Amino acid sequence: MSQHKSLQGVSGLVVKRNVLKRFERVAILKKRAQWKEGDRVQGLRKTKPDV
Repeated sequence: MSQHKSLQGVSGLVVKRNVLKRFERVAILKKRAQWKEGDRVQGLRKTKPDV
């Protein structure tokens, strides 16, 4: 599958994603101590990507 030309830059993808995958959200919540092992992975709270 190819990428649309508006998303490609000189060195590849340059557009910042604002939607995270589940494992990325869990990692952020773990770092903030808002999620611990054994908690459910469905229905996670909203998170913003770290800058």
